[in-house]
Amino acid sequence: MSFDIALSGIQAINEQLGTISNNIANAGTFGFKSSRANFASLHAGAQPTGVHVESLTQSIGLNGGIQATNRSLDALINGRGFFVAKDSTGQTSYTRVGIFNKDATDYIVNSAGARVQGFQLTPPSMVAGPMGDIKVPTNLLAAKATSKLDFVANLSADWTVPTGNITTKLPDATVTPPVVPDANMYNMSKVTVVHDSLGVEHTVTQYFVKDPAALTVKVYSAVDGTDLGAAGGSPYTLTFDANGQLDTAANGGANYVHNLTFSPSPAAAMSVSLDYTGTTFQKGESTTSTNAADGYASGSYVGVDLDPQGNVVAKYSNGEKQAVGRLAIATFPDEDALTPVNETSWTSNVQSGNPNLSEAGQGVAGSLTVASLETSNVDITAELVSLMTSQRNYQANSKVITAENQMLQSLMQAL
Repeated sequence: MSFDIALSGIQAINEQLGTISNNIANAGTFGFKSSRANFASLHAGAQPTGVHVESLTQSIGLNGGIQATNRSLDALINGRGFFVAKDSTGQTSYTRVGIFNKDATDYIVNSAGARVQGFQLTPPSMVAGPMGDIKVPTNLLAAKATSKLDFVANLSADWTVPTGNITTKLPDATVTPPVVPDANMYNMSKVTVVHDSLGVEHTVTQYFVKDPAALTVKVYSAVDGTDLGAAGGSPYTLTFDANGQLDTAANGGANYVHNLTFSPSPAAAMSVSLDYTGTTFQKGESTTSTNAADGYASGSYVGVDLDPQGNVVAKYSNGEKQAVGRLAIATFPDEDALTPVNETSWTSNVQSGNPNLSEAGQGVAGSLTVASLETSNVDITAELVSLMTSQRNYQANSKVITAENQMLQSLMQAL
């Protein structure tokens, strides 16, 4: 009986040594979760018969460290949750390893080649759609005509009425030589680039002229060097109140937004909404804080990134970036009960409960850190201590076998 008990101890310790060795070997594996061998005694009725490894426990809930990679398609979950992936057989697995790539078929895949699951986005909307594979559109991004121009500035209250009259020399690029207003005819000019339906660039030039009427500035607008005239929305009057803020009451209660209309043949006719909301009339220098138009020229696909919200962002040669998907994060009622596929990925089961799928940072799901990865949660010092303890236990069981063998030899000699 002593032989059997000692042998069971050696066998159990061998299994424990395998677990410890595996932990130490994977100390550098991203997203690895260490395991622990749990011993349990063996009995035959009331008689003890030894020991065995009853179970292995993975420390799934213990997060590893953070390693910066400076790679835009790497991501780390801060807190609870798992990335979701589906392999070619349709099996869904969950992992903490956020190493992603775009494969040859333009799908986002993880380091094992399984397709990453996320919420679909339809640019320019950021509203999450149905969940599924994330595919990056790599075809040519078609041009988009400008429809909105935001302009916010401080128009200086120190301005005086220009000595020249801009109405006598409005810009006109259709004649030779082109007509350009003299500098004494306006207080400030600003240029914005817009795009037509073919992606061709055009310049919108605004000439700001202090009006003789108090707290009033008129804006004359020209496209490609030619004044739009009254039919195209030029000039437009900005009226300010005694505090230097746009006077909406003087504008019929409406915000100061008006349309510039023009026809850049052969492209489609354009109507650009020019929004001055936020513009002020204060003492000091005239400064421009916003001068931005939407729209863009066509562009070729050049790459893909992840942002901190988990959005998969396609990049194009025209400088445009479009979010085309958003990573899904899965949490579980009992993540420790997940079934391991290996030490870095798991599948769900009845005990773990069904996955709760959400976006990063929502509910109990952790936020993301991009260009970083989670390192192994193995504590090398603790593993080495366990290794030495196992070695002593192994030696003790070996001593039992040796002693038992010597006792049997003595007994045989005595017979």
